[in-house]
Amino acid sequence: MKKIDLYILKKFLGTFFFSLALIMSIAVVFDLTEKIDDFMEKGAPLEAIVFDYYKNFIPYFANLFTPLFVFISVIFFTSKMAYNTEIIAILSSGVSFRRLMFPYFLGSLIISVFSFYLSGYVIPPANKVRLRFENRYVKKRRETGQKNIHMQIEPGVFVYMGNYYSYNDRGEYFDLEKFDGKQLKMKLSSRSIKYDTTTGHWILRYYVLRELFDDEHQKITTGNKMDTVIAIKPSDFKEERNYYEMMTNDQLSNYIEEQRRRGVGNVEEFLIEKYKRIANPFAAFILTLIGVSLASRKVRGGMGLHIGIGITLSFTYIMFMTVSTTFAVNGDMAPLLAVWLPNIVFMMIGIFLYIKAPK
Repeated sequence: MKKIDLYILKKFLGTFFFSLALIMSIAVVFDLTEKIDDFMEKGAPLEAIVFDYYKNFIPYFANLFTPLFVFISVIFFTSKMAYNTEIIAILSSGVSFRRLMFPYFLGSLIISVFSFYLSGYVIPPANKVRLRFENRYVKKRRETGQKNIHMQIEPGVFVYMGNYYSYNDRGEYFDLEKFDGKQLKMKLSSRSIKYDTTTGHWILRYYVLRELFDDEHQKITTGNKMDTVIAIKPSDFKEERNYYEMMTNDQLSNYIEEQRRRGVGNVEEFLIEKYKRIANPFAAFILTLIGVSLASRKVRGGMGLHIGIGITLSFTYIMFMTVSTTFAVNGDMAPLLAVWLPNIVFMMIGIFLYIKAPK
């Protein structure tokens, strides 16, 4: 590395962390203003507010907007360098534009690796503490149940449930089927099912048990109540708000694999979160390419024009990501494509701006 590389890298990282600290300070003030009445009404201890909530609030939201702050930081200090004719002096000294990109991409790499580690292994356990605090002192986040549940709990053992109500661990229209190959061997049906937290058993009401021995012989047993052990637990049917935000990368991958093995189809939000944890750090490189290519040109509008264009592109990126992920959640687009589509489009924009940038 040369002195000019260290100079640009220092400018890059310094501007990024300063702007990030500034915006997060503003965010904390606004959030505290909004929630202070809830804190006082529910008697939240000062220690819990500082260490359980805001200590985990700051890294979560800072990491969420890291790619965009990278973009704005690059736009800001590069346009300032262009306005002071520093870019012209660097290029005139024989440094190619491609070589000029090296310290920028190095800075993006440092930030991306740090962001990936935070989002995958540090922030998820911190989110557990933050969301637990919000649930206790800000507002209740009730876990919601599911409808039309189909899953395989063991090889050859399938479960169906029409409705599940998580607030009291109760389900309706429950079926349990056991197969030997393609041959149905047993079917247990009940009008309702409820989990007994003291025994860990499931209580079935108004059940019908059919045991099939061959094509001509079967045994039917009915009753009003059955106490039985089934290889499922209430958490398998709960969809807590933003539950995926509390999982590390390994836990998230294992959960998705387990749900797929059980035949559960509604894992789009978990897949989106998994792919986002890779796509968002990678977006820092794309937005850096756009920022340098855009802001390295000295124009009549000066720094203000560059920052205005940068903010416009930032909001366009956010809107693009929101729309595409909404399509993925609704099943209209593959989660992998939905997450990476904004990066693909903006990569094409970045390549075009790079070609048009002054060399």
